Amino acid sequence: MKPASSLVSAIIRYAHHDDTLSLPQLRKLGIIYSSYRFVVSLFSMLMLYIAARADNSASLPSFLQQTTLSFYVLLSLILLGLFYVVRTQMRRQLAVGLVLDVIILSLLLYTAGAPDLQLTMLYMVVVAASFMLLHSSQALVITLLAIIFVIYQQFFYAIANSMSLNNLGDALLMSASFLAVGGLSWSISQRLVQLEKVAANHAKEVERLNVINQEVITQMVNGVIVIDRHHIVLANLAAHQLLSISLSPLRATRSTSNNEDEILDNAQSTLLSHFEQQLTQQHSQLFKACLSVATGQSRTFTYDVPAIANASIFGKLRVQIIPLKDDSKLILLEDLRREQASAQQLKLASLGQLTASIAHEIRNPLAAISQASQLLMEDIVQVDVESTTDDGVLASSMPVDLAGNHELYEMIFSQTKRVNRIIEDILKLSRQQTATQQSIVLAQWLPEFLDNHFQGHDIFLRVKTQPTISFDTHQLEQILINLINNGLRYSSYAHPHAYVEMDIYCADNDVIIDVLDNGHGVSEADLPYLFDPFFTTDKAGTGLGLYLSQAFCEANQARLLYIPEHPKSCFRLVVPAVNSKNNAQISE
Repeated sequence: MKPASSLVSAIIRYAHHDDTLSLPQLRKLGIIYSSYRFVVSLFSMLMLYIAARADNSASLPSFLQQTTLSFYVLLSLILLGLFYVVRTQMRRQLAVGLVLDVIILSLLLYTAGAPDLQLTMLYMVVVAASFMLLHSSQALVITLLAIIFVIYQQFFYAIANSMSLNNLGDALLMSASFLAVGGLSWSISQRLVQLEKVAANHAKEVERLNVINQEVITQMVNGVIVIDRHHIVLANLAAHQLLSISLSPLRATRSTSNNEDEILDNAQSTLLSHFEQQLTQQHSQLFKACLSVATGQSRTFTYDVPAIANASIFGKLRVQIIPLKDDSKLILLEDLRREQASAQQLKLASLGQLTASIAHEIRNPLAAISQASQLLMEDIVQVDVESTTDDGVLASSMPVDLAGNHELYEMIFSQTKRVNRIIEDILKLSRQQTATQQSIVLAQWLPEFLDNHFQGHDIFLRVKTQPTISFDTHQLEQILINLINNGLRYSSYAHPHAYVEMDIYCADNDVIIDVLDNGHGVSEADLPYLFDPFFTTDKAGTGLGLYLSQAFCEANQARLLYIPEHPKSCFRLVVPAVNSKNNAQISE
């Protein structure tokens, strides 16, 4: 007795914790089964009248058969419509319908007088459907109800007519088959639910990985383009920025679809078509080069980005074409400015170590020479003063010799000061070996910078946007101080009123800082040597200002250019924008 009770309790406990279908899958199968019920009821009604007419019997089917089938057809239609319209309590609706199926089939079995194959198959479909669509406990109740009705109606039929052992045996065999079919259906349904859960988990994992991949590709510094059958199927944000292709403005159109995924797909296809159109127009050479690579072949080359008309910006990209398995091509775009910045960081580090080691050795004797020249000049001044009070031939000849020596001492002192300035400029490289970039809002930072360093000078600032850049503040100060001082100095050579203009604006994904002056500019012959160290056209200059400025720019992934085609003398600082907001505001 104990093993039987423990087995029953185990079955009940296991059935209580069974897994059921998800609601979308339940609704789909429920509609299919409700439609099947209506078709079976209608077909049974038609077959009943067809069979009665085929037997050439003048009498119609019995009143119980007509009433049962008519009621079954009507209720099947009602349950189908109700299940299709009402989306709540779906299992309760299915349970009511399955109980109704058992009752109707039991009445039809009673009218038949004995179990037959057709009704047995219909019973089994009901039992199997109950274990697939309902909880195991509910399905077990419906199965037991079917067994009770089958056996009870046989006893009732035996009392009303005659007892038949064959009919009773068939009823018991039918009941046993119900339990077997129910158990088998329950086992299959549990396996299907588990497979559905595994598939759903895999789908979620794939979707999560897809989202992660999309986010990684979007945040990549290098540009990523995928070409499939001569059409672009993927292009990340960096590809737009490196190729100076603006994102297409998505027009606000009324969509008749409420599917969010469909709307996102349409937006993505619009972006890709716009990118492909702009790529074929602005970078046809690059697009043709990518398409010309044979299937399964890889290639790496350097691409010169064409000039942008509104900014005169030039750059180079390393293009790497990688074949994929589906005959598509993966194209990676790498900005060589970052490679140059890394090389510049190494150069600054090496130069910093060198200057740090020799600065002490050079500056000590240089300070001694400077101090000695100052002392000699002071002695000459003192001797000159004393000689003016004495008479004689010696007094008349001494000031002439001392005056010549005084000029030589002044030359020595001035040259030592110049060498000291050169050493100071070189030491700036060792003090800032690594750029510590910070977010700088130029519209707020530049006015404060001009007030601190150029108060009293005519510096006209025009901020046409509100950009944010990432730059080392100390190095940016050194760059702008060099450029503005050069502009003021060379502007004073050409005009009595020296002034400098600064224009801040955005060109695609870069922030442009133009430093303008009305000087004579740089001659075409001097352009190749403009940023070389120790090159200068000013006798008082050290020739390191522009070299250091360009080095600081490259260390911050920026570029310093001289624009010869500009009407004024223009040095242009090009810095990648960080979340720039191009508001059309101008301040001076």
